[in-house]
Amino acid sequence: MARTSHKPDEASRRQVEALAGYGVPETGIADMVGIDPKTLRKHYRHELRIGHTKANSAVAQSLFRKATGEGQQSVTAAIFWAKTRMGWKETIVNEHSGEPIQTISRVIIGPPDPERLKALDSPALDRPAARNRNGA
Repeated sequence: MARTSHKPDEASRRQVEALAGYGVPETGIADMVGIDPKTLRKHYRHELRIGHTKANSAVAQSLFRKATGEGQQSVTAAIFWAKTRMGWKETIVNEHSGEPIQTISRVIIGPPDPERLKALDSPALDRPAARNRNGA
């Protein structure tokens, strides 16, 4: 059985434009009208475009009013406007100098150990070979 071709009427055109304006995906609009998404795009291309444009225009007007107003909402709206319409972006700068950020020294002072004190007085420490690995 052959399918009958879809014939758009004024009511379906208004419905498609409104649904597109509300952000309903084309597959959802096609289901509401009872057609395939390809048929929707074929017969309602203009209504889809107009619906999207009207919605974007209304949001842009509202955003513009808020961005040029006062209060916390206006700051948020202005930042959003600047990022999306003016190409502004937030950047985080991390500078790496190669130097350590922080040096922590740990010194433990305890009661003197008589054996260690004797070792420090040893004449062997005066020779370079007897020094520790760090050269100290």
